[in-house]
Amino acid sequence: MAVLVTGGAGYIGSHTVAALLERGEEIVIVDNLQQGHREAVLGGKLYEGDLRDEAFLDQVFKENSIDAVIHFAANSLVGESMTNPGKYYHNNVYGTLCLLEAMNKNGVKRIVFSSTAATYGEPERVPIDEHDRTVPTNAYGETKLAMEKMMKWFDTAHGIHYVSLRYFNAAGAHASGKIGEDHSPETHLIPIVLQAALGQRPHISVFGDDYPTEDGTCIRDYIHVSDLADAHVLAVDRLRRGEDSAVYNLGNGQGFSVKQVIDIARNVTEREIPVVMEARRAGDPAVLIASSDRARKELGWQPKRDKLDDIIRSAWQWHSANPNGYGKN
Repeated sequence: MAVLVTGGAGYIGSHTVAALLERGEEIVIVDNLQQGHREAVLGGKLYEGDLRDEAFLDQVFKENSIDAVIHFAANSLVGESMTNPGKYYHNNVYGTLCLLEAMNKNGVKRIVFSSTAATYGEPERVPIDEHDRTVPTNAYGETKLAMEKMMKWFDTAHGIHYVSLRYFNAAGAHASGKIGEDHSPETHLIPIVLQAALGQRPHISVFGDDYPTEDGTCIRDYIHVSDLADAHVLAVDRLRRGEDSAVYNLGNGQGFSVKQVIDIARNVTEREIPVVMEARRAGDPAVLIASSDRARKELGWQPKRDKLDDIIRSAWQWHSANPNGYGKN
């Protein structure tokens, strides 16, 4: 039996494919390659196509014996979601509806969903708990929450059990050095900092240094991408054991400030990283950290690469070896 990974040519998806390969799973990948990279797929059977294409998706299920799905395929740029929400509802929500209907039609009853801690919006408390209110402040987070709710009702109506994983910032690269982070445009802090170290950006902008934190800059939760991949694999195991649907936060257990990220990147790269202070961005909370106590207890998930130095070092190894991303060196 195979695991279907949608968006498996993307950043976190490709690392999850690698984790599945390492334990001998049969893997089927669906990716439209709008953001994903064929070169990031280290194995398995890759289908290039869109979840919203009913005939294509039905073909994938008919040609393979699939017993579980890991769902990454989605647009994920917060800023873009606010200027073009229709794109996010059509791709994220409608795409997920098509996937769930295809699963139901073909008798596949397990799905692990790559969600986001953006479903919470402005946190009521830190660290954020799974029982905290979900009031997204952007269209991206709203569509992810809608996708979760859809899975809940498909579970009620059709017995499709799900595990939804909510997390903030993935970073780092695979230990093999073969795959890493290559987005266009790049919006994540660590790769942007490393692009500045490589001279690909004139500086790194820091948006606000007057927050109520130790050094005045925002604090965020960073998790090594391979630790995230491990959590998705453990979630598949939970569903295969026949356990109920569940929602889990994934967090490092501690937060790191923007200044900390830049300072450690300077030490790791031994490069100058110019900084320009900018005004605060609207809607940026001072501290965002997710509690992962429940995932640790129920999934048995334990981050193995939780030191920020190690996370940034693995990212630097990828970016310095692949300064122009996949297939462009």
